Amino acid sequence: MTTLIAIIGLGVLSLIFEIFDFRKAIIPISIIGLLAILGLNVSEFNSPESYYNNMIVVNNFSVTFSSLFIVLTLFLIALGHSFYENHQSKLSDYIAIKIFLLSGAVAMVSFGNLAMFFLGIEILSISLYVLAASNRVNVKSNEAGMKYFLMGSFASGVILFGICMIYGAMGSFDIVEIGEMSQSAELPIWFPIGISLVTIGMLFKIAAVPFHFWAPDVYEGSPTLTTALMSTLAKVVAIATLYKLLSGMHADINYSFQLVVVVISILSMTVGNIMALRQVNVKRMLAFSGISHAGFMLMALLTLATSAGSLLYYTSAYALSGIAAFSVILYVCKNRENEDIVNFHGLGKTNPLLAAILTGSLLSMAGIPIFAGFFAKLVLFSQTIQAGYLVVVIFAVINSIVSVGYYFKLILAMYTKEPNETRTGKPFLIYAVAVVSILLNIIIGLFPSLVLDLLA
Repeated sequence: MTTLIAIIGLGVLSLIFEIFDFRKAIIPISIIGLLAILGLNVSEFNSPESYYNNMIVVNNFSVTFSSLFIVLTLFLIALGHSFYENHQSKLSDYIAIKIFLLSGAVAMVSFGNLAMFFLGIEILSISLYVLAASNRVNVKSNEAGMKYFLMGSFASGVILFGICMIYGAMGSFDIVEIGEMSQSAELPIWFPIGISLVTIGMLFKIAAVPFHFWAPDVYEGSPTLTTALMSTLAKVVAIATLYKLLSGMHADINYSFQLVVVVISILSMTVGNIMALRQVNVKRMLAFSGISHAGFMLMALLTLATSAGSLLYYTSAYALSGIAAFSVILYVCKNRENEDIVNFHGLGKTNPLLAAILTGSLLSMAGIPIFAGFFAKLVLFSQTIQAGYLVVVIFAVINSIVSVGYYFKLILAMYTKEPNETRTGKPFLIYAVAVVSILLNIIIGLFPSLVLDLLA
């Protein structure tokens, strides 16, 4: 609870800095504040507690995922120093929105009550709507914001309707009480209907097939830094929240529900990879890649009782590689009209360090050792096979091989094509975020127990 209060306080503080014209201090203070909040959050590990009649529940699951969210937000705010340098008059707004978005993310993995769950979703979603349309002079940004707002609002309505169904069936919003009552032999029909509606709404947030159609257009049209946020932080928050929600309600007892998860997981992996092969825009390619990774993450729902650690590991590996990739994209495509692959031609010759970092992040997403993406898939595949879902793993392995095709298309463009132009300047924070994120990816790849043992 103290972590959540501290995050909200930091967001308010960034707005106050704008009033007193301390714009240059906003990002440094925000970074320092997030580091302090990270320490505060970690101090609550192994100290379970509940607040306000179980509205907020602090446990190892919430602490570990909240720590991941804080680290990702720290990286995203650091990248904002270069991205928003031409928008200094609005800097506090952008930073404050990201910090308030973080408070919604923390609430989504710390809820003990469906009311707090929905409140967290809306804080995160509304922040994303604003950020998607934040480039007012860009028609694509306006289109992205409108599409995301309309589709996101509909998904939120479906989630709210599902929550109402669950309450009507159980007479409670409390997750613990609902989980206990769900063990009853006779459940009202409204309970599985409510679970299904909430799951559908959350699958939209994750961008899993067939609820994925918004993702490519919104990713391409949104400002690149916002796309980075959607692709990493928002996706990780959604899958972690769905995992907590279903495990808390013991929804894994239903075989037909698991069968639906299997189908959606396979479709997400397959459709995402096939569509990514055809893309020439890097942001659209990563959007379809994210849809594919959503399919991999959904495999954790098939083993709810034992897969919390593997889900944390996979999301950490995916998010860190995503941050590294988007750091390079921000540098290469700054002040350009698009993010097409042609912009990356010859990057290996003009900027070997950033080319190596982007290569490493793509190899991690593809599941190539020594990067964390390989070991994350290995752990997830092992657990899924033990649960008896060998077919899903076979499709996952095939799709991992297919993904190499479009990842290497970008890698080959960096090392085999002649450069279009040479980029000048070396923004420190972009380089720092890119290097630190890929190093963290390699470290947890070499030492998986650092993450897996947190939720063992």
